Amino acid sequence: MARPAAYGRLFTAAWTLARHDALLPAELEAQYPPPIRDLGRVLRRLGGKEAKNGRPGERLARALVQLGPVAIKLGQLLSTRADIFGAPFAEDLARLKDRLPAFPDAVARRQVELALGAPVETRFAEFGEVVGAASLAQAHAARLHDGRKVAVKVLRPGVGAQVARDSAALTEAARLVARYVPAARRLEPEAFARTVIRATELELDLRLEAAGCDELGEVMARDGYMSAPKVIWEGVGKQVLTLEWAQGAPLSDEATLALPDLDRPALAANLLRAFLSQALDHGVFHADLHEGNLFVAAPARITAVDFGIVGRLGPEERRYLAEILYGFLERDYAKVAEMHFRAGYVPAHHDRAAFAQALRAVGEPVFGRSASEVSMSRVLIQLFEITALFDMHLRPELVLLQKTMMTVEGVARRLDPDCDIWAAADPVVRRWITRELAPPAQARRLAQETVDIIAGLRRRLQAEEVQPPAPVTAERDPAWMWFLLGALTAGGAFLLGALA
Repeated sequence: MARPAAYGRLFTAAWTLARHDALLPAELEAQYPPPIRDLGRVLRRLGGKEAKNGRPGERLARALVQLGPVAIKLGQLLSTRADIFGAPFAEDLARLKDRLPAFPDAVARRQVELALGAPVETRFAEFGEVVGAASLAQAHAARLHDGRKVAVKVLRPGVGAQVARDSAALTEAARLVARYVPAARRLEPEAFARTVIRATELELDLRLEAAGCDELGEVMARDGYMSAPKVIWEGVGKQVLTLEWAQGAPLSDEATLALPDLDRPALAANLLRAFLSQALDHGVFHADLHEGNLFVAAPARITAVDFGIVGRLGPEERRYLAEILYGFLERDYAKVAEMHFRAGYVPAHHDRAAFAQALRAVGEPVFGRSASEVSMSRVLIQLFEITALFDMHLRPELVLLQKTMMTVEGVARRLDPDCDIWAAADPVVRRWITRELAPPAQARRLAQETVDIIAGLRRRLQAEEVQPPAPVTAERDPAWMWFLLGALTAGGAFLLGALA
């Protein structure tokens, strides 16, 4: 049985949206059936002045700010998709990225002192005013005693309790959707909610964000498409994170795109390639790449901040992703279909050729065309219809990947409306395919799998040695088994050494 508090939170969310005319906006009234149209009019009369002020995106932004961090995260995602929801709507939601109301400086200083266990003055030569406020934290400009300029991120007071309340409501909403909306069950609403909640909970410990920034900084340095500020570890605590000052201008500022010598097509390509190289080559990626977390400098330098959400992919997921993208690049829809079946994304009872035909219907109209020529809303609708037709369920382990891909593509389109998404992805995907699927790489992988199997056998045999001795038979001769194990170990080691 659901907790009353969760139901109360859901009711509050619905009423907040209705009061701001963000639940059934008047601008879409002509598209509603008569009963829904009448309900919308009643809600607008009850809503008062909030339901009349501003455009739909402005009203929704005000409502989401009132609803708290989880709702704001949703608004940030929507704001990256001007191609789906329209430019005015996306621009109105852009204020959710880093221009939210700040909490007092005195409260921030107290948080810093508690987290670091020392007065602010002993850690920082200067501790300035707020330079950006987001859903979970705000950032202050500061300077270390050695003269370096830094950014100090401080969690909002009480945000943990608010996230817990929102998470309970989201869990209950997902349960209700799964129970009463059969068509939505393949989207795995409960698993999706758990993934979102877990990612948000991890954001509440800034020590983990510091580790994510440090790890991804090393990864980014190998490719050069993007960079991360250096972590100042002596300024890190559970509620405080100190980073070197990010170079460049904030991408969330509209004026940034008009800076001289800025190569916008190269920026869009670098953003896409940075994300793909992180996910494919290293299996770890920045999973919150909206404009509020990106700084740019001429001609095409990108610095990322806010590493609270880090996505990870295992070797198999990386291989499936790379081969699916490569199949699309080669327009080999049979290959793309085969990888979907092999990964288990499509149930085995469906016809592979029919699924390949459906993929061709999606891929051919958009391949090789610039972003400005493609209606992403139409593509998404078609994909949704196809996934329903072939019983494809949402994969919880891919939620962060899919969400980040959607965000990155939206930001790239804003940077360069004429960018060719496939052309930008091509060099990274082909590099991975060439490196990982070439015969030497496959031999190395086979050798490593052999060594892993041998190690597992060795552990099993060692465990069995502590058991009461079993009768020795021709099939179970310890001397024979150890001889075989040694031979396999030597052979696997030799093969690994030869391929190194």
